[in-house]
Amino acid sequence: MDLSRRRILRASAAAACLAPALVRAGSQRPRMDYGCACGEVSASGATLWARASGPVRMQVELSRDADFTRVQTFTGLPGLETNDFNVKARLQNLAADTLWHYRITCESLVHPGVRGEAVSGQFRTAANAAARDIRFCWAGDTAGQGYGIDPAYGGMLTYRAMAAKKPDFFVHSGDQVYVDNPLPESIDIGAGRSWRNRLLLADGRPAKAKVAETLQEFRQNYYYNFLDVHVRAFHAQVPVYTQWDDHEVTNNWYPGEMLLDDDRYRVKEASVLAARARRAMYECTPIGTQVGTPHTAQKIYRKISRGPLLDLFVLDLRSYRGPNSANRQAERSPATAFMGDGQLQWLQRALKASRATWKLICSDMPLGLIVRDGGNAENGANGDGRPLGRELEIAELLQFIARENIANTHFLTADVHYCASHYYHPRRAQFKDFKPFWEFVSGPLHAGTFGPNQLDNTFGPSVVFKGIPDDMPANRSPAAGYQFFGMIDIDAASAAMTVGHYDRSGARLWEKTLQPEAA
Repeated sequence: MDLSRRRILRASAAAACLAPALVRAGSQRPRMDYGCACGEVSASGATLWARASGPVRMQVELSRDADFTRVQTFTGLPGLETNDFNVKARLQNLAADTLWHYRITCESLVHPGVRGEAVSGQFRTAANAAARDIRFCWAGDTAGQGYGIDPAYGGMLTYRAMAAKKPDFFVHSGDQVYVDNPLPESIDIGAGRSWRNRLLLADGRPAKAKVAETLQEFRQNYYYNFLDVHVRAFHAQVPVYTQWDDHEVTNNWYPGEMLLDDDRYRVKEASVLAARARRAMYECTPIGTQVGTPHTAQKIYRKISRGPLLDLFVLDLRSYRGPNSANRQAERSPATAFMGDGQLQWLQRALKASRATWKLICSDMPLGLIVRDGGNAENGANGDGRPLGRELEIAELLQFIARENIANTHFLTADVHYCASHYYHPRRAQFKDFKPFWEFVSGPLHAGTFGPNQLDNTFGPSVVFKGIPDDMPANRSPAAGYQFFGMIDIDAASAAMTVGHYDRSGARLWEKTLQPEAA
């Protein structure tokens, strides 16, 4: 009895001495409060991202086994104050068409040997030579119009619905964040109801209290979305390819714009804001296949190969455009640039060289829907008639596709905050030198719902489907249910491509199967 008492007392004393050390170690452990994300997946590589709570060294464990029986290790770039403790790693020399499981751990650089809890995820590398079934989702517009995370309305439910479809990857078609839409505490959404936003980041700082002007304010917009449980779960299991549009910088921006009439901004040059926004995007998402290379040396427009059935061509319709104007110029010039000469020539070469069955152009803006910036044109469409202004580049691209007989080329886009399917045909068009094609529009993922927009007949579009009523009031909240994503299935045996529109519950609203045409 006495021996047992003495042992208990000694153990209790030892535990009392150890407790402060355990508390200190716990407070020193780096945290990854925003989970992890994977992107830029190819047949042989992928980029991983996470954000730590302090200076850390990143290590990745990679395995084909869910229980990590056999492991490869990779070391990523460290999280430092200069990159706000964002960590990234590029995994290379991987087997194609393989499901990979990964774990990210971070060791404190301040307290060597102290590691935080791991975050984990998975991705499948793209097919290489052999065709396999492909499923992916696309949409745009996250956390717009002041609609952030309200747990009472379930959070960002569209991400949960997409995850349930188990896609191979996701294309975020722009407006990943709304840095120009600060979050109010609440929004009246009618019928006596209020939308109440979560406002603070994991460390207690306000996330989106004002428009983003500093680099840190841009970063915090990306962190905010990862506070949502559905967003974190989605990115842990679905790799993403991202592009930007305007709200990553400021509404309707173009290079050289001066924000003279917006009193919210002390920084008045859109190009200064765009440089900070671009850096934040490269730091705070898994975009980029050259981890460690300055973001200014990497182009947002790029080709993504998913094997013999699919090539994606991701556009950047912001960085090279001319000023927003009436868009009625009769001849091409720097003022009519939309893609810009360099990007347009790259796209033509890449399309011509592609041997994939399906060639999908991922555009951050629609072609034939009229989108306004006050009295000016925001995209290419400028009203009915022959091609003018930015439409001249679009006409050149469509003419090139027809002349080179590039088959099975269609467009995916977002931007307008509703979903629709448009079929373009020369018999309805003012400009007739092109092959018929489809444009599929989706979103918003989690933002106000608008539309429908007016069509421009220059390239002969017709509305085959739209997911909202014509008389819908503008800026419906996510609680109204008009939140959308698109999904595409490509069958390996037949090469048929099925396109569907879905709402945030995961219900299918419309579907169309396209058979491949011979070149």
